Amino acid sequence: MNEITCAYDGSAAILTVANEAKLNALTMEMLQQLEEYLVAAEWNPDVRAVILTGAGGKAFCCGADIAEWGPLSPAEFARFWVRDGHRVFDRLARLSKPTIGALNGHAFGGGLELAACCDIRVLAPHTTLALPEGKVGIVPGWSGTQRLTRLLPEAVVKEMALFGRRLTSERAQALGFAADVSDDVLAVAKDIVRSLDDMSPRAGTLAKAMIHGAVGEDRAAAIEALASAAAAASDDRDEGVSAFLEKRSPEFTGL
Repeated sequence: MNEITCAYDGSAAILTVANEAKLNALTMEMLQQLEEYLVAAEWNPDVRAVILTGAGGKAFCCGADIAEWGPLSPAEFARFWVRDGHRVFDRLARLSKPTIGALNGHAFGGGLELAACCDIRVLAPHTTLALPEGKVGIVPGWSGTQRLTRLLPEAVVKEMALFGRRLTSERAQALGFAADVSDDVLAVAKDIVRSLDDMSPRAGTLAKAMIHGAVGEDRAAAIEALASAAAAASDDRDEGVSAFLEKRSPEFTGL
């Protein structure tokens, strides 16, 4: 069965890409499920982090299911498949809570782009990374040439996108794309989540927004979110809301 499953382990929501018959390839239904789980995690105060992994041990995710997007017209492919995929991937990348990609196997095409949306990644030793879209006559469509080039050197992304070369887990770690390489990626990811027990959730959210603003990940929203949080914590905000509800003029103090 092809689906995204969700389980909870302490304060972690563990999302699993489950389509083993096709190396965990993504369908539009799976993308919709992923988006729903991410929205739920964002609003759940008991969830401190999201771990994303794949079913089985061979692949994390080998991209988009060609059987789904292959029959689409060029207009449908661009309007629905690419744009809808971007929306879901952006939701993951811009989640206010920490996200960890536990890559238990190969990440190709859309699967690599999915991993790039996570804050950090842990790779199994046999994991390889690739952008093989050129072999089927298309180009990376879910941020492979954009977000990925903020995480890896330009020349390395060109190796994969232009020449179809694969990146090993060892080289990915040396380049900073992988935080760790382990035979048990899920155990390492869970251990990383436990370290959040000593960290302030508010501070983490603010730090992530600041870092995203620095690297250009939804910079406008990051700036406005930080400013809005500061404004919402002020006495003026409380006075403004009270005055509105009481139908009177506000008496602001600037505090």
